[in-house]
Amino acid sequence: MTISIEQLNSRISAESEFIERLQNEIAKVVVGQKYVVNRLIIGLLTNGHILLEGVPGLAKTLTVSSLAKAINLKFQRIQFTPDLLPADLVGTLIYNQKEMQFFTKKGPIFANIILADEINRSPAKVQSALLEAMQEKQVTIGETTYKLDNPFLVLATQNPVEQEGTYPLPEAQVDRFMMKLKVGYPTREEEMEIMRRMARTEKGDPVEAVVTAEEILRARKVMNDVYIDPKVEKYIVDLVFATREPEKFDLMELKTLIQYGASPRATIYLNLAARANAFLNRRGFTTPEDVKTIAYDVLRHRIIPTYEAEAEDVKPEDIIRKVLNAVQVP
Repeated sequence: MTISIEQLNSRISAESEFIERLQNEIAKVVVGQKYVVNRLIIGLLTNGHILLEGVPGLAKTLTVSSLAKAINLKFQRIQFTPDLLPADLVGTLIYNQKEMQFFTKKGPIFANIILADEINRSPAKVQSALLEAMQEKQVTIGETTYKLDNPFLVLATQNPVEQEGTYPLPEAQVDRFMMKLKVGYPTREEEMEIMRRMARTEKGDPVEAVVTAEEILRARKVMNDVYIDPKVEKYIVDLVFATREPEKFDLMELKTLIQYGASPRATIYLNLAARANAFLNRRGFTTPEDVKTIAYDVLRHRIIPTYEAEAEDVKPEDIIRKVLNAVQVP
C-alpha cells in the first residue's frame, strides 16, 4: 500500500463528513428506513444502480427523492406506465420542416440521479431502453451517441411481481442493478412517528441541498483506496462460486434448487459494496463482516431458483443464508 491505514483512516474521517449531513437532512422527512438510506449512500459511493422493492406506501419514492434533493445534482423522476415509450425516456429525433433537418430532443434520462418510479409497470421494451444508459453511461439517439453526466445513478422502485399490472424485469437489466433492497414495514414506534408527522394538511420542512457533487466524487476516490485483503477477496469469490457450483462447498442440497448462480458482476459489486460499507464505518480496511452485511442485497436478484425451489417455497434469501453458513470465513 502507498499509504498507511492510519493515514487512510484520517482521510476517510475527513471525506465522510458529508454522510452525517446527508442522513440528517433525509431524516427531516423520512422516518426510519436507515437500512435503505445506508444502501443508497453505498450506491452513491460506488456509482451503483439500486432497485427497491416493496408494497405501496413504504416511502420508497419519498426516500429516493429526498436523497436526490439533499444533493446539489440534477434530478429527474420518471413515472413508468404501461403506455410509456422508449423515446419518452431517452429522447428522439424531431424533424424541423422550416429548416428541413432533424434535431435531437433529449429525454429525462439526461440527469445525474434518475428515479425510475414503479419501473416494472412498463413493458420490456421500455425497461430495455435503460440498459445502455445504466451500463455504458451513454445514450444513442439516431446515429449519435451522447455521454451522460458524472455522477449518473438510476434508483428504481418496483412493486412485488405478484401484484396486478406488473411486468417482470429482464434478467439482463436486473443484473445491472448493483443491489436489490427489500423494503419492509416500519416498527410500531416508527409508525407512531409517521402518523404524528404526516397526519396533517400542511407539509413539513422541505429537504435542502446539503451535499455537493464534488464531495461525492472526492469520497469515491478515497473509497477506492480502502484496503481489501487477498483473503477477503478469496472469500468473495468463494461465495459467488458456491452459488454456481454448490457441490464443491458441501451444498449438494442446493444443486437442484439453483437454475443460474450469481454472475461475475456479483463479484465486482460485493468487493465495491464491502469497501463502501467500511468507508461508512470510518475504516480504511475491509472485513468479512462487511461482505456479509451487503451479501443479501448484492446476490438476491442474481440467483435464479429452479421450478423445484419455487414449488418448495425456497427463496433466494434462503439459498444465500445456506451459502454464507457453508463458505469458510477467513
